[in-house]
Parts: sequence; C-alpha cells; structure tokens
Amino acid sequence: MAKGKRPEIILPKLDELFSSQESREEERLSKIRDIPIDMIDDFPKHPFKVQDDEDMMHLVESISEHGVLVPAILRLKEDGRYELIAGHRRKRACQLAGFETLRAEVVDLDRDAATIYMVESNLQRTTILPSEKAFSYKMRLEAMKRQGRRSDLTSDPVGPKLRANENLSKEVADSTTQIKRYIRLTELVPPLLEMVDAGKMALRPAVEISYLPEVLQFSLYRYIEQEECTPSHAQAVRMRKLLDKNKLTAESIYAILIEEKPNQKQKLVLREERISGLIPSGIPMGKREDYIIKALTYYAKYRERNRENEKNSR
Repeated sequence: MAKGKRPEIILPKLDELFSSQESREEERLSKIRDIPIDMIDDFPKHPFKVQDDEDMMHLVESISEHGVLVPAILRLKEDGRYELIAGHRRKRACQLAGFETLRAEVVDLDRDAATIYMVESNLQRTTILPSEKAFSYKMRLEAMKRQGRRSDLTSDPVGPKLRANENLSKEVADSTTQIKRYIRLTELVPPLLEMVDAGKMALRPAVEISYLPEVLQFSLYRYIEQEECTPSHAQAVRMRKLLDKNKLTAESIYAILIEEKPNQKQKLVLREERISGLIPSGIPMGKREDYIIKALTYYAKYRERNRENEKNSR
C-alpha cells in the first residue's frame, strides 16, 4: 500500500443490511407463538404480586378487545413445559378473559439470566411495593453473584462498607444503601412485612426489627395489634441494642412500644364495630364525623340542662 494512502473500507450493501435486519426480525417472530396457558409455570418465588384489582380489570378489557399486544417472555424447561419470565399479569388477564393460550416469545436463557431479566422487566412498573423490591433485589444480586460478579449488598444495611456492587443502583432509583435496607426486609415475618407494604410501618424501623428473632417479631406484631401503634426508628434501635446485649424479651419490647413518643399525644380511636349500630345507615362515611360531633354536642347540652334542673329543684 502506497505511503499516505488510506486503507480501503468496504461497506456492506444496503440490501445486505436490510436482509440481515429482516432475517433477525423473522428469527424473532418465529419464536413468538400462542402457548397453552396450562403448559406455563410461574417463575419460581416470583416476588411481584399479581392482584385482581382495577388495573387488572382494565388489562382484561384491553386483551379481550385487542389481544396481547406485547408478547410475554418464556423459556423452555427440561421437562418440556414453559417457565414464565415476564408477563405474569398478562397471563392472569388472559385467564380472566377466558383465553386458553398466551402470546409469547420463547427465549434461550439459563436460570440466572432469566432471573435478572425477570427483575429488570418488573422494576419498570409505576408502583412497586417494598416487599417486591426486597425480594427482587435479593434474587437479582444472588443471580449476579452466581454469574461471577462481586456483590456485597447483603451486608449490614447501614454499615460503613462502601465498596458495594453499584451496577444495580445505577439501573434503579435506589442507592446502594437503600437497596441494602430493602434486602433486610426479607428477614421480616409476613405480618410485619405486610404492614410495611401497607404504609403502617416505616422502612427504617422495619430494618432494625428485621434483626430480631422470629419469635420476638411475632410478639412485637401482637403488641402492635393490641396497642394500635408502631415503633419509631429510635424505639426499634433500642430493641436491637437490647438484643445485642441478650437482654431483649417480649416484656421489654412491650415496655418500649407503649412509651409515649416525642410530639405524640394519645389518639382517640373509634372502632367501626362499636359505633356502626349507633349511626343511621343513610349517613355516608364522609359525614359520620359531623354526626358524632353533633351528637356529642347535644349530649353535653342535655347533661348541662339536667345539672341546672337539679340545682333548681334543691
């Protein structure tokens, strides 16, 4: 080659580019087909909840009218059945709509790659419960670890460790520290985890409580139900410190829980089952507070008149 002469670059022809793209698309479409639903198994320990709520009913209506527009993702198992990687809500909607098959793409993935794909696809949801994040983060990091990628995010959730695997935190909205906290939630007993999902218990105290043995977690749950209050972060930290000193008991948990928290006054709780028979059924829920206040005002005036009558009769 002459000095200074640039090497000749041979570009593929347009028809070659398009044919290659077309062949790839054809290959993908060949993997999309209608699979009998009774041949499809849910992903093992699938961490995301599939609920028959209002959103599900909208999805059922859409699928009934238009079919499954975005194919689900399956992988073929050794026993000849299929494992659902992405599309659990679509599968349920098809069942509710009376469909016997699910439009899906069959991909070639091993279990760890399938786990990572399953978590990534579901983390795109608008609303994700704390428990869903907890188990999905844990599943994905374990899969990453088996693939040979270092992961130390299962260490102390508020400890000094800084060299954590940052790959996941770059892909989701949570920091590495927050991811560690979510993973700790997997150590909570089910009723306490449900309280976190329902917004009845904050994340930070829940993380501290996750270190308690199951028997003491169940004791705490019973006291929460009994006293209708949840521990603050400071109270949960005190419980854990007592645990570290082998001094935490059910009695000490109760004593800490019933302490009046800063800036907290005792709340008046009117149980529905006790007052429902005293309020006319025609009064809507939003007007019941006004009804109770008027009734108490009337009762206070009634007692005042009785006291006046008693004074005058003496």
